[in-house]
Amino acid sequence: MNHGVYVSQQATSVSTPVVAESGVPFVVGLAPVQAADKPAAPGTPVLCTSWSEAAEKLGYSDDWATYTLCEFMYSHFKLFACQPVIFCNVLDIATAKEASAATDVAVTEHKVKLPIAAINDSTLVIKPAGGTGSAYVSGTDYNAYYSGEHLVVELLSTGSAYDAEQVNIAYNKVKASTVTASDIASAMENVELCLTLLGIVPDLLCAPGYSQQSTVAAAMTAKAGNINGLFRAKALIDIDCGASGARTYSDVLTKKNAANIADEDEIAFWPMAKLGDYKFHLSTQMAGLMAQIDTGNGGCPYESPSNKGLQCDGLCLEDGTEVNLTLAQANYLNGVGVDTALNFMSGWVAWGNYTACYPSNTDVKDYFIPVSRMFGWVGNSLIKTFWSKLDKPMTRRLIDTVLDSANIWLNGLVGMGYLLGARVEMLENENPLTNLMAGIIKLHVYMTPPSPAQEIDFVLEYDASYVTSALQG
Repeated sequence: MNHGVYVSQQATSVSTPVVAESGVPFVVGLAPVQAADKPAAPGTPVLCTSWSEAAEKLGYSDDWATYTLCEFMYSHFKLFACQPVIFCNVLDIATAKEASAATDVAVTEHKVKLPIAAINDSTLVIKPAGGTGSAYVSGTDYNAYYSGEHLVVELLSTGSAYDAEQVNIAYNKVKASTVTASDIASAMENVELCLTLLGIVPDLLCAPGYSQQSTVAAAMTAKAGNINGLFRAKALIDIDCGASGARTYSDVLTKKNAANIADEDEIAFWPMAKLGDYKFHLSTQMAGLMAQIDTGNGGCPYESPSNKGLQCDGLCLEDGTEVNLTLAQANYLNGVGVDTALNFMSGWVAWGNYTACYPSNTDVKDYFIPVSRMFGWVGNSLIKTFWSKLDKPMTRRLIDTVLDSANIWLNGLVGMGYLLGARVEMLENENPLTNLMAGIIKLHVYMTPPSPAQEIDFVLEYDASYVTSALQG
């Protein structure tokens, strides 16, 4: 028998919500991993929360046309100061390489600068000019390290090559051209690894420099609608503005249709943005802007990125040709389900509230960007919150716990203004006896995110009564 006063604890009947991440990009592309201090394995999702961490794991180069992930690194960390980002580099320098034949190179101030594409491994062989004699020894005669856009070979004062005016160098270099659009499309599947490896489900899928290709866009869209068979994201897709792409705003719809970009899980953009000498795919800057806005709203994606400031000073095509859009032209693009940028009232801002499914799909939960993102975010959050309830005995108490927890969380979102109204119910007609016997519960979520106020009309009328009151009173 027990003799005394005892205390026990019972599980709380209301679950604490596990809110899904918002504004977290998963970005597939190429990085100069040969220059990274701690290079990540190709194809592996890499979580980065700062510029220095990204450079350490992926390397960095201003050659964005080759190393497409660097464009995103610069934009997200330097311009929008957002984090985290999940990068997936597909460039495998173990296979994507070619030999650079031995040649004599001039030495300047005891240094030789090779291109960043040069790989600092055992294939880097340095000999006296002419290629005769024994190879110099790393660490004794020279050190090799990456700096800026170069692999620098520095001749050491303690070595035998210090006073050389020329040296003979052979090395392997990265051959990025071996990476194809199909490689990028295949790597998009690796978003499935993010939850198990990193504990995060990204909600923005990006492939700067490749998303304008229809095969890549299709792969992005497929994953956006079905990550791990459960979660939803948005695919940020650029409309081609290259030599064979849309050169003017009036060409955009044709290119959009040709690439079959018309899904509610896609957000389409045209053309590119520029800042000084840098050119950005608009999807890159929009990812930063959405992450910035979501962060400012407590991680909730209820606000549209439209009419919010971008980090650019103009628009351009892929070849740098400047693009100037009037308000009417930008609105035309919006009307065909393409978002852009506009310099009209308050500097350069994003312009457009529609996903790519507009105007063929007129369901408000699909075609408005913030409304559609809210449906995905709420759904992702409900999955993460109540996953722990799976396989527990299906009792009335379990059902009430789920209902009460979900309603309390949704009521909180309403109270913060993130939803106009919301509730969760268990409807009898959606839960037949046979389903309940089979352990299947269906709960119906009613929710209304606020639509963006994209049109405000003032009606001006001359009121003659003011003449009377002002002059005859």
